[in-house]
Amino acid sequence: MISQFIRKPEHKAGRMILKVVIDDQTYPIRVPEDIVRDGEDFFSNIDKDMDRGWQMSRDWVDNPDQLQRCQIIGDKMLTALHNNNERMMVLLSAYILARVPGVQGIRIDTNGEMLESELITD
Repeated sequence: MISQFIRKPEHKAGRMILKVVIDDQTYPIRVPEDIVRDGEDFFSNIDKDMDRGWQMSRDWVDNPDQLQRCQIIGDKMLTALHNNNERMMVLLSAYILARVPGVQGIRIDTNGEMLESELITD
């Protein structure tokens, strides 16, 4: 169950937290640092898939930039959350933490507009 990865925000050695905001709910996803550090093969596969372009809501994006890639990941996170796929939530959170240094979280749009999702850097 996702609850084992969702806790009150805390910073323990060996873990990173990504705040995933969906509507009025915040989910602090605990990500082991080794997944962020050692997940490059997984992250590269995601990037290769997105390198071919991506349908982002109504718009086709030939070459998604880093923000758009994170918006795509946010959409995948919604699916993982709805499917109760905790492992995927952690891996997708690790992707964002690895690709965007200093990111604190992601606010995911739930109205069908992927391009409205935004990173939280405060």
